[in-house]
Amino acid sequence: MSKKTRNKSSKPAPRKAVRAPQVKSAKRQPTKKRSATASKPAKDATKKAGKTTAAASHRTPSKQPGKPDSVKPVKPATAKSGLAEGAKAPGFRLPRDGGSTVSLSDHAGKKLVLFFYPRADTPGCTREAIDFTRLSGAFAESGTAVLGVSADPPKAQEAFRDKHELVTPLASDETHQMLEAYGVWGEKSMYGKTFQGILRTTVLIGGDGRIIRIWRHVKVDGHADEVLAAAQAV
Repeated sequence: MSKKTRNKSSKPAPRKAVRAPQVKSAKRQPTKKRSATASKPAKDATKKAGKTTAAASHRTPSKQPGKPDSVKPVKPATAKSGLAEGAKAPGFRLPRDGGSTVSLSDHAGKKLVLFFYPRADTPGCTREAIDFTRLSGAFAESGTAVLGVSADPPKAQEAFRDKHELVTPLASDETHQMLEAYGVWGEKSMYGKTFQGILRTTVLIGGDGRIIRIWRHVKVDGHADEVLAAAQAV
């Protein structure tokens, strides 16, 4: 073997490079999106909490101790009188037109008609007063005095008398004491509103001071004639 050949054969064969095994990375799992259904309860809870806070901010604060309520108490309606036919008529003394006074005792031994009217110089009250004036002679013949009563002041009664030439005396009860005693001051309604006032009523009192008859919720037309007939029948 020649030297040249020996040198070639003595060279070691080149070594192949060994690649390191590749490690496969784990597949990245896709992030799951939150569904609209899952997030809805949280949103609803947030909205609900917001509404609750807003509602609470508009609530009326609770009453603080020591401070009175701002709402004024309603005044109770006047109690109805237990006045009835056969009962003793309540006594009274009232100012009347002309500047003098009139009382129940002034008519002792005589029959007395008290006609209670709501307000002087209003249409219904005017017709009623004129009717009693028209029949004043017939009442006198039956031994019966007639007295009109309202809560108007005496000056208003005098103007009412002069304007319509009334001859029946008119008494004023601005304090309502006599009106309440006879049960003619109470709750009324007009145009959907309620208020306290005189309930149109007429009372016939006998010479012994006892009530003969009571007319409540009077209708003006023909009323004075009906009262006269009752007074004549006693």
